[in-house]
Amino acid sequence: MAENNKGVIGRCWSALRQPTAKYSLLTLLVVGFFSGIVFWGGFNTAMEATNTLEFCISCHEMRDTVYQEYKKTIHYQNRTGVRAICSDCHVPKDWVHKVARKIQATKELYGKAMGTIDTPEKFEAKRLELAENEWRRMKASDSRECRNCHGFEGMNSELQKPRARKQH
Repeated sequence: MAENNKGVIGRCWSALRQPTAKYSLLTLLVVGFFSGIVFWGGFNTAMEATNTLEFCISCHEMRDTVYQEYKKTIHYQNRTGVRAICSDCHVPKDWVHKVARKIQATKELYGKAMGTIDTPEKFEAKRLELAENEWRRMKASDSRECRNCHGFEGMNSELQKPRARKQH
């Protein structure tokens, strides 16, 4: 009966202080809140760590093949000194698409664990299939990751090679 005399705020405060098994609801909420902050920080740290060049070339499949080729491209070394790394082209910037891409990348981790491309010969045998998957992904996103650095308004088509001009 005393519970009804407290009013809405009093009943809510009482519910927050009532023990649920061993701890009060307020304690559980505070612990849950801080646990959520720690989880979110760890999650975002992991997301960013997997976007580094060091992470991308940490497996020999990339370090010994594609990375060596990439170092000879304009995206690696150019007159402006701006260097695009793997994640600039292969991982979306906005959060929703980034998480979706990271989930898709678990397929690549499975392939790594199963040894699908663990030798140069296996890599070369699957290379075209891997490239076609990436080209499909880029086409489906309308080259969204390219446009993070390349804006149409800043392009001078007269200075572009014919193939590049046709693409743009």
